[in-house]
Amino acid sequence: MPLFSYIATTKDNKTLNGTVEASSRSAGMEAVTKDGLRLISIKEMGSGKKSAFESSFFKKRVKGDDLVIFTRQLSAMVSAGVPLLRSLNSLEEHSESAALKLVLRDIIKDVQDGAALADALQKHPEVFSDVYINMVRAGEAAGILDEILKRLALQQEKAATMRKKIKSAMTYPMVLVVITILAFFGLMLFVIPQIGNILTDLGGPDAELPVLTQIMLGISGFVTSFWYIIFPLLFGAVFLFLRYLKTPAGRANLHRVVLRIPGINSIVRKVVVARFARTFSALMGAGVAVLEALSVTSHAVGNVVYEQALTDAATEVKNGASLSSVIEKNQLFPAIVGQMLAVGEETGQTDTVLVKVADFYEEEVDTAIDGLSSIIEPVMILVMGSMVGLIAASVMGPIASLAQNIQE
Repeated sequence: MPLFSYIATTKDNKTLNGTVEASSRSAGMEAVTKDGLRLISIKEMGSGKKSAFESSFFKKRVKGDDLVIFTRQLSAMVSAGVPLLRSLNSLEEHSESAALKLVLRDIIKDVQDGAALADALQKHPEVFSDVYINMVRAGEAAGILDEILKRLALQQEKAATMRKKIKSAMTYPMVLVVITILAFFGLMLFVIPQIGNILTDLGGPDAELPVLTQIMLGISGFVTSFWYIIFPLLFGAVFLFLRYLKTPAGRANLHRVVLRIPGINSIVRKVVVARFARTFSALMGAGVAVLEALSVTSHAVGNVVYEQALTDAATEVKNGASLSSVIEKNQLFPAIVGQMLAVGEETGQTDTVLVKVADFYEEEVDTAIDGLSSIIEPVMILVMGSMVGLIAASVMGPIASLAQNIQE
């Protein structure tokens, strides 16, 4: 019998994560809701026949750009009065993404069988996030699906733009780091041993070499003698570290450490605040309740520390506090966020106000990334230059000493 994982809220708005065995997805939904829970999302975990290897390497993923295009086109077609099922069929037929075509076929089948669009999307959590699904569900309930799809498309475009800028800013320093490491081991394995042989031939086996040269030859000798141990240990350490970062504890520790690194922490804070403001405003604009919007947004900000802060904020709001007062006293959020939330609560335009906050912090992120890139480049060049300079000094020192001895 298939196993389904679900996220639901209790009557007092506490979020629960669990699993349920059921013959079908609808039976699983019925089993969860009959206990008095309010279902947020449910997805099939599978019967275990498909291996993790197959899931990871043989299942194509839908690209973010393809999802943005799909959302924008669906919004335009629904706004023009084209029936939903016809719109989905047309998008599936003309989609250039093979992965998206497969997903759309499943969605079309479910919609043809009478399922709501949000429920059909919910079967593909690897493509459609909780934010996406909740906004579509709210749009269907309020009869404003076209407007909600426009909001979603805009939100995804902004998020995709930010991700691209961050990746672009990190590409150059990562390339330099890899080149530096490869250059170091290349010099230690092939260049320094040859230089050591030349110096020994010129000065004889009893020649006294400078300390720097002895250190460089010692490192080179160690790497040359034990490379078959060093490289497996190095790759193993990197592999285990990456595996650890994928665990809940590793992810939480990484997020805490990142928030303490000077220069990086300010960018991370601005990215998270911008993501919070845009996601929460989109959900509020779609008519989602505050507590549910906070629950969904907390999982979308991408940082465990902020996720816990928003979960705690939801608890305080449930106990009668205003969201603006809770956010304003939290040191993780800039003062302007709480102040703008207060204005939104007073005017009833929280979604509009938070969009302005998101726009502001996205511009701040752009500026901060450009500034960080301009700093990283000369620092990495300095590191590489220092490494080359040390090697040059370790070589030129003994050569100059030998030349002086010859002259004497």
